[in-house]
Amino acid sequence: MNIQELIKIVKGSAIVLPESIKNFNIEYAGASDLMSDFLAFSKENMFLITGLTSPQTITTAAVIGAKGIIFVRGKEIPENLKEIAEDLEVCIIKSSLSMYMACAILFKSGIKDAMGTDDQLC
Repeated sequence: MNIQELIKIVKGSAIVLPESIKNFNIEYAGASDLMSDFLAFSKENMFLITGLTSPQTITTAAVIGAKGIIFVRGKEIPENLKEIAEDLEVCIIKSSLSMYMACAILFKSGIKDAMGTDDQLC
């Protein structure tokens, strides 16, 4: 799934969209408000889903090689986060969906779980 499709299905808007990511194909995502969870189960080129709008979120995404973050629950994105994301070339998408609904919609649309547990579903 490309970035424009992702933005559309999560009813979001692109806050930061680096040129290097515009043609990126999204395959994995993970959701948490704990950055340590992302460090533990990350896959390179994934998208993070979180409501935590702190600078650590952007730096965590950059460290694990994530291409972007979907901030859920309609969180306001501070200006300093936008600047950090631009510097580190991390895409930021804002959505008013709950984390649960964002995950459900992405899963239904074919995005794989970054933890690799898709095959363990009942």
